[in-house]
Amino acid sequence: MNTIKACIFDLDGVIVDTAVYHYKAWKRLANSLGFDFTEHQNEQLKGVSRVRSLQLILGWGGVTKTEAEQEQLATQKNTWYMEMVNQMKPEEILPGAKEFLKTCRTVGLKTALGSASKNSMTILEKIGITDMFDAVIDGNKVSKAKPDPEVFLAGAQALGVQPEECVVFEDAIAGVEAALAGDMKVVGIGSPDVLKGANLVIKGLDEMTLDKLYKL
Repeated sequence: MNTIKACIFDLDGVIVDTAVYHYKAWKRLANSLGFDFTEHQNEQLKGVSRVRSLQLILGWGGVTKTEAEQEQLATQKNTWYMEMVNQMKPEEILPGAKEFLKTCRTVGLKTALGSASKNSMTILEKIGITDMFDAVIDGNKVSKAKPDPEVFLAGAQALGVQPEECVVFEDAIAGVEAALAGDMKVVGIGSPDVLKGANLVIKGLDEMTLDKLYKL
């Protein structure tokens, strides 16, 4: 008897790829402070909160700022990021994401978004899939960053299901660890070399099927 009742999706790297916008905004900020920011460094910020990301970047640049200045810089970065997000269009949904969400809903599986982003609702509205989620748990509703399972446990609670009845879709190792810590099954989106511990690793949701889901 299969016990999977819900699917919880991370946003960035799973449903859309706004990593390029984050990268451009952080790079602009670093450049304004007099140093550069590389794509390799950007990779290390996957699944990391905005405040912690800024602290890492300042560390790489050898720049010291007060807490108040850091807050100002984080806000500036987000303003630049949101300028790009506000230009997003439905065609920016990653291949297979919309189709798999539709499939889940057709067979009666509940769906939730579980993302650290505080801009999730704006992004979902821009790409036109807000109505595909029964619940949206984002950075406005939780305080603990992945690998803490808070965001996914809140998703399960909002859907009215038990954690062990959920499958999480994640592209970051911190997210995979969060799902496992929450006693959930997890499908990694990306490389098997990176996403160790995931029950299944695929390149994108265009490779996901109900058959694979129920075999987890």
